[in-house]
Amino acid sequence: MDEIRIDNLEIYAGHGVYAQENAQGQPFFVNAVLYTDTRKAGREDELAFSTHYGEAAHLINQYLREHTFRLIEAAAENAAEQILLRFPLVRSLELELCKPRAPIGLPFSSVSVKISRGWKRAYLGVGSNMGNRREYIERAVRRMEENPKIRCLRCSDLIVTPPYGGVEQEDFLNGAVELETLYFPDELLRFLQSLEEEAERVRTVRWGPRTLDLDILFFEDFVSDDPSLTVPHPDLHNRRFVLEPLSGLCPYLRHPVLGKSIRQLYEELGK
Repeated sequence: MDEIRIDNLEIYAGHGVYAQENAQGQPFFVNAVLYTDTRKAGREDELAFSTHYGEAAHLINQYLREHTFRLIEAAAENAAEQILLRFPLVRSLELELCKPRAPIGLPFSSVSVKISRGWKRAYLGVGSNMGNRREYIERAVRRMEENPKIRCLRCSDLIVTPPYGGVEQEDFLNGAVELETLYFPDELLRFLQSLEEEAERVRTVRWGPRTLDLDILFFEDFVSDDPSLTVPHPDLHNRRFVLEPLSGLCPYLRHPVLGKSIRQLYEELGK
């Protein structure tokens, strides 16, 4: 990925734990690396195909001057998010916020916080077998589309499938969703759980009926066996109602643990 760099951008702002730091302000320095594709801009010599580094610098300056944070960690986090939301061609970035006058009481040149943030691709399973199944799913998708931290959303066709897990209940309507997000996996999970709560999902019987079911199937190459956040979904390779919609969205996506593509897993399950 190509880089656009902004080095030692000086900003006078009020960030700090102590009240006098917020009231009096002090100089900060920002170093930013914007990761983007500059090929088309370079070939066409046209600014519309690139990210305007002047506008990016002014956005950082304005945002950090107009907002106050106790911690430079919070200032860096929020400034980075603003850049990613404002400039869609920036896939990811590194941002370092330096504080040369930090109240340490010892000789030093600067303290800083450096973070890496960016858009990540995730795949979700969606399902419902209560009430207006399609409406529950479509409403959840609309809420995702309205969230500024989610973009490039694509949905599979919805399929009717029998219930999974041995509990007698109505057939499910199932599908898959591809998206890009600024959320970390645990943050995306909490957002999805909030959508399930909006749909008044009740968790009483495992694999039981539900108004809305939203699962994180894949999150880039992230792997976690934490009981509260197991990614990739541990049983997706045994579930036709997951693999069939996924195979329409991303047939060549490789399972980071099993090492097989979605198409391979779907074909093996069919056998």
